Amino acid sequence: MLTTLCFDADDTLWHNERFFQMTQAHFATLLADYMESDDLADRLLAAEKRNLGRYGFGIKGFVLSMIETALDVTDRQVPGHVIAKIIAAGHDMLAHPIDLLPGVADTLAKLAPKYRLIVITKGDLLDQERKIAQSGLGEAFDGVEIVSDKTRDAYIDIFARHETSPETTLMAGNSMKSDVLPAIAAGAWGVYIPHGVNWKIEAADPPDDQEKYREAREFTELPKIIAAIEHSM
Repeated sequence: MLTTLCFDADDTLWHNERFFQMTQAHFATLLADYMESDDLADRLLAAEKRNLGRYGFGIKGFVLSMIETALDVTDRQVPGHVIAKIIAAGHDMLAHPIDLLPGVADTLAKLAPKYRLIVITKGDLLDQERKIAQSGLGEAFDGVEIVSDKTRDAYIDIFARHETSPETTLMAGNSMKSDVLPAIAAGAWGVYIPHGVNWKIEAADPPDDQEKYREAREFTELPKIIAAIEHSM
């Protein structure tokens, strides 16, 4: 039987990427006189990829990448008021209230009595702690892990720290690259829950040949998928 269920946070438990998309659209309007929105999006994505090793994942790194891109595409002539608006947009993102995805609270309440529940999320420590606190879900979880990146070794360390066997552990999330593939590589079950609005950097092909891979159409399908997995064990 499964003993431990792990969950991604952003775009698995609550909305997140849509706020990045909205801010990026605002960014495009601020720089409309300098570059077409599609080209600007490509330049911003390239900056984000370059900066992951410097700033990690999250809003602060996103804002710094927007400022860097604005300086780049304007040959460092971007007006100060545009930089101020980019920073203000980042502040708005950091202050945005948490909007849970449909069925998350009820589904966790059903699972909590039977399993150990752990959040495994990546990004800025302060922002992720704020989201968890404001989500109202904190009491449902037995542990919270905020990591700089989700890798096979990171999952192995987390499973060991919580004294849970990978073979009886399941990780569910909306990122194939971060939530599913490395968790399966660490020996756990991986459940992909598509969100619909995904960051291009998180894209990856599904491991259809892996026995421990499952896909849910929405979060509320998890109890049924978990039951089917346990029946096959």
